[in-house]
Amino acid sequence: MTNRIYTAGLVVIGDEILSGRTHDKNIAQVASWLQVQGIRLSEVRVVPDVTARIVEAVNALREAYDYLFTTGGIGPTHDDISVDAVSEALGVPVIVHPEARAILEKYYADKGGLNEGRLRMARTPEGAELIPNRMSGAPGIRIGNVHMMAGVPHITAGMLDALTGTLEGGAPLISETVGGFIPESEVSTLLRDVEKAHENCQIGSYPFFKEGKVGANFVIRSTDRAELDACLAALCEGLEQAGFAFTHGGI
Repeated sequence: MTNRIYTAGLVVIGDEILSGRTHDKNIAQVASWLQVQGIRLSEVRVVPDVTARIVEAVNALREAYDYLFTTGGIGPTHDDISVDAVSEALGVPVIVHPEARAILEKYYADKGGLNEGRLRMARTPEGAELIPNRMSGAPGIRIGNVHMMAGVPHITAGMLDALTGTLEGGAPLISETVGGFIPESEVSTLLRDVEKAHENCQIGSYPFFKEGKVGANFVIRSTDRAELDACLAALCEGLEQAGFAFTHGGI
């Protein structure tokens, strides 16, 4: 455990996400999983099934952050081009990974065997390791700081589970929430001042509209419990002095 902050980027790949045909669920689950590992998801890009766009996003985010995750585009069809794009970004050739081929041969032995499409799921950038996939056989891919995972959320979840505890991270973020029917514009100065006074904490303000009234939940995040508690106490005191009722845990 370390005070150093570890960061990650995520590239969500697929025309179906951008068209709205598929609702992405991976951003939330990757972010939640990373937080438990002590890693902060710092940036997400959603890109189409276009090689140049994937290459651009992969190179930008793998250089900007400690880790890069991608979801989507590693299946058996012609438009699953993520392996080719990541290989191009890394400047390495695409190979048929022998271990991946063996896994798929075993998985499909009683399902009609390997065909051209299924064999595509054994392709990796040269030098890659595999991320186990208990759900459908086809493995994820790990090369350098890049982790390539399926687009199907329950398969992604299994790959994340296989990675649990394998990535170096810092102290996990912890959080506390207070909320109320409080217009955030009326407490913006208070939020800024409290955050400034507690430099190891961040305060997020999330407005809502319920029961015909506006309000907001304020989420305080830190890696230090004592500093988080001090920041929470200061915020609650400030809200009370300003005459606002609030609820611990938010509304």
